[in-house]
Amino acid sequence: MADTVKIAVCDDEKNIRGYLVSLIKKQGTECSITEYASADEYLADGKEHDLVFLDIEMGDSGTELDGMGLARHIRGMDARRQPIIIFVTGYEKYVYDAFDVGAFQYLVKPVDEQKFSGVFGRAVGQILSEAEQGKKKLVIQYGGEGKAIPLNDIYYMESRNHNIVLYLKSGNIEYYAKIGDLEEELAGQFYRIHRGYLINLFHVEGYDKTEVRMANGDKLLLSRYKYDGFVQAYMDYISEESL
Repeated sequence: MADTVKIAVCDDEKNIRGYLVSLIKKQGTECSITEYASADEYLADGKEHDLVFLDIEMGDSGTELDGMGLARHIRGMDARRQPIIIFVTGYEKYVYDAFDVGAFQYLVKPVDEQKFSGVFGRAVGQILSEAEQGKKKLVIQYGGEGKAIPLNDIYYMESRNHNIVLYLKSGNIEYYAKIGDLEEELAGQFYRIHRGYLINLFHVEGYDKTEVRMANGDKLLLSRYKYDGFVQAYMDYISEESL
């Protein structure tokens, strides 16, 4: 079981905040809830959250950061893990803007309780799934000792001169191993797109017929013989993550 889900409710209307908090509490999920009346309050607090309910129209007086501006600020922050953002809005015209900042979903005021329950359940399911996935580790022999590396810290692996280079969030590590053994061990979350590359599907940003773009910005050659298998593996992976 993951830790308590950390939730922020950010809306400049106290009654709306109270209503959202009451809906959250009805869901029966173990969570901590922090309320914010403005973008400034949210930013000044400095806490990291798993899930943010954010009013798009909040602070739109022209002198304050509005909800969309806060969402862009959050997406630009170098956080350990980005929160899921669910927009709460009185106007459907903002829907496309919401997806521009990677919003998980949007809820139109007045918020329907049944709609809220469905969206909330999917969001928490994703949070818990990612938390469990983050606990999985690859154990390697490096520097004369065993080293456990969280799988989600690995962007991809490259086979080089009978060694494996791990491309990590914290830098690269090279050690002795066989890519075929790792491919078998890590099947499901990792896929071999080329004889020299084993990639973490969690960190795929995009792809075309000839290359895969990873979250660290690297573009890796995709073998034409591996394309169909990669697409199927990626679709299976993201489908399973969204359950």
